Amino acid sequence: MNTSINAFNESQDEPEREICELLRKLIDKELPEAESKIWHAHPVWFLEGNPIVGYSKLKTGIRLMFWSGLDFGEEKLQPGTGKFKDASILYTSAEQVDKVDLNRWLYKSTQIQWDYKNLIKRKGKLVKLN
Repeated sequence: MNTSINAFNESQDEPEREICELLRKLIDKELPEAESKIWHAHPVWFLEGNPIVGYSKLKTGIRLMFWSGLDFGEEKLQPGTGKFKDASILYTSAEQVDKVDLNRWLYKSTQIQWDYKNLIKRKGKLVKLN
C-alpha cells in the first residue's frame, strides 16, 4: 500500500476523504498490477510507466480522470480541456460512485491506452498503444 496516497487521502476533509478512500480501494482491486504513486501532487496509477487513472481535489469535489478516457465512449465521462485524450467525472459524495461504471472504465483503461509516457520524446504527439 502506497503511504503517500494514504497521506493524500487523509489530508482531505469529509466527504472528499471518503470519496478518495473508496476510489483508491476500487482502483487497487481492479488494477492490482498497476504502480501507484503521487504524481504532480495527485494519486495516479500507471501500467508499464504510462498514466492510466488518477484523482485530484478540486474546489467542487474529487475529479476522477482517465488519461485515455475520451476514447472509452462513456457518456458520464466528460472530455478534458486540452489536446489530449483525457476524460473525467466529478464526485461530491461517495454515494455518487457507481461501482459498475467504475469497474467498466478501469477495464477499458487497460484496453485503450495512448502513450503518454513517451509524449515528450515525440514532441507532444500522442500514439495509441492498443
